Amino acid sequence: MKSIYIKEIARKLGVKDWQVENCVGLFEEGATIPFISRYRKEKTGGLDDAAVAEVKHWNEVFSEMEKRKAGILSTIEEQGKLTPELRADIENCLVSSELEDLYLPFRPKRRTRATVAKEKGLEPLADKMWDIQLSDPEAEARKYLNDKVLDVEEALAGARDILAERFSESAKTRESLRQIFRTRRIESKATKAASENPDAAKYRAYFKFSMPIQRIPSHNLLAILRAEKEGFLSVGLDADAEKCGNKMYYDFCQERRYPGPKLAEQVRMAVDDSFKRLLEPSITNEIIKEAKEKADIESIAVFGENLTQLLLSPPVGQKRTMAIDPGFRNGCKIACLDEQGNLLYHTIIFPHPPQSEKVKSIMAVSGMIEEYGIEVIAIGNGTASRETEDFIKRVGIPENVKVFTVSEDGASIYSASEVARKEFPDEDVTVRGAVSIGRRLMDPLAELVKIDPKSLGVGQYQHDVDQNLLHEKLDNTVAICVNSVGVNLNTASPYLLSYVSGIGPALASNIVAFRASEGGFTSREQLHKVPKLGPKAFEQCAGFLRIHGASNPLDNSAVHPECYHIVDKMAADLGVTTKDLVGNAELIKRIDPGRYVEGEFGLPTINDILKELAKPGRDPRQEAQEFSFADDIHEIDDLKVGMELPGIVTNITAFGAFVDIGIHDNGLIHVSQMKGAKLKLHQKVMVSVLNVDLERNRISLRLSSQSR
Repeated sequence: MKSIYIKEIARKLGVKDWQVENCVGLFEEGATIPFISRYRKEKTGGLDDAAVAEVKHWNEVFSEMEKRKAGILSTIEEQGKLTPELRADIENCLVSSELEDLYLPFRPKRRTRATVAKEKGLEPLADKMWDIQLSDPEAEARKYLNDKVLDVEEALAGARDILAERFSESAKTRESLRQIFRTRRIESKATKAASENPDAAKYRAYFKFSMPIQRIPSHNLLAILRAEKEGFLSVGLDADAEKCGNKMYYDFCQERRYPGPKLAEQVRMAVDDSFKRLLEPSITNEIIKEAKEKADIESIAVFGENLTQLLLSPPVGQKRTMAIDPGFRNGCKIACLDEQGNLLYHTIIFPHPPQSEKVKSIMAVSGMIEEYGIEVIAIGNGTASRETEDFIKRVGIPENVKVFTVSEDGASIYSASEVARKEFPDEDVTVRGAVSIGRRLMDPLAELVKIDPKSLGVGQYQHDVDQNLLHEKLDNTVAICVNSVGVNLNTASPYLLSYVSGIGPALASNIVAFRASEGGFTSREQLHKVPKLGPKAFEQCAGFLRIHGASNPLDNSAVHPECYHIVDKMAADLGVTTKDLVGNAELIKRIDPGRYVEGEFGLPTINDILKELAKPGRDPRQEAQEFSFADDIHEIDDLKVGMELPGIVTNITAFGAFVDIGIHDNGLIHVSQMKGAKLKLHQKVMVSVLNVDLERNRISLRLSSQSR
């Protein structure tokens, strides 16, 4: 990568050039984000996952820009118009809009008013006007009359068309106007369609809306642009045409000199036409697009943070689980799972109206708890969730059996997916959905990787933002989460394995097939025997894979095999075996990290090794905790202003947090009611009711207190 790009990425991230250069070099060698941030800290100066991901993003952006530059240079060169100065300007450009400005005068054009004027032979007249080489435009225009140009006004109009296009293609003019437009207000007004369509009501706040484009919150802008796309709003910027025209004319004169009154009138007419017809629509679109790109980044960042918190939700671990997908008329689907999440039994009970088979349902649940040794119960948070939770509490379950409410978002998507069909080819979607609810409680990360993140209900305007950028962010987020936790090589599904650094879907399938044929892995070294898993893939994945019960305890840790010899040396120096050293805090305290620095393995790596040896294979996630909603709140009608209620944060946006308080509709804590707190997904909170809008089913809340 060229040094200008390295320096620009370093500037954007606030890091050193060498950190970016080394990071880019590692990407070119096939390294992944998790591997670089975890095992190559010496080379990157300790850049974390987020910073490494940013380097990767900008590396790809500038790589595409370099390809674009090559195409532009080739096109201009073919036209015979590529000067050394222009080549240098293009090669040193770092902003795509500026690059396109430089290319604009040379871009192949459709037929325009200016090209028509040129075909009539009026370009020499326009040149003289542009260079202020005449004082009487009308007298000069008479020289260009012919069978294509019938009068003086037609000649002057054609020349003005050429001038207008030149103004619109001037990189300096365009950038000057951008600076002005960025200070203006975005305005939206209701269209005729909005008054005729009830679906437009949700955009009522924007029917007559105005706000500085630089200050508009991301969610407001995305909502406005969605409404415009649906035909309910007309959107623009309140550009000051007079101010912009004066600026354009002033810059024109500053570069040359002030023309005489007759020529000044013609130039000013060309300026006004250029602004109104060509520049205002173009620059407006650019600035709104620029603002949307910023809003996209903010919205995607919120989505990524929410997804991280969701994927790293506390698991209950390997416990025998009863999963319940609640319902009224169609009953409650129940799936009983073993410690590994395998389906043992499934059935349907009907404890709620209209069937109300309460006694039969109680006996069924009690029997299943006893027969399958159930340790935890997972209840989906959809329809009839609260009623089912109340019913389970009346069953008289053993005290050691804990009950949890689990988000159903995306469960229906999973149950009808190809992934679910492969896992449960003989079961219908209701059984698959119940199993997914149970597995989400056991290990949210392992189960949720099977579902498109956009279906998990934790985004903000996810369908309106740049889909490529969103896909990149979500893929990186899932990979970072999976690798930060680590994966059990002998139990992980192919879908979870595919997110491990360096593996992907094809190698994941090969690993599962090898595992099945060999009866499981007993060491990381066996990965070398997996078909098509070469040295590079082994380097990238080995440190993130865990083998419980391996003969070498380091195979169940985050210590990379390339550093096993360092640990062996530490143990030998202490006069113990490696097995004795792993997990022995007293022995580890006696180790001087500086003694083991060697080659590419500096203090950051040695310190990471010591931390891992102290708690090998430690799961960074917290332990799941039980939670109960208020017993007397089941419907929105039960709410009263001033009530204090327990709730769970279900989604976080730029404007606030949505909280499940145990009824069908979530309430909203607006940012102004958060008391400066930074909430997390699935966090337990206490809220007070500020307002209940029964007509629109909207609940406004205030944060009272929070717990982890």
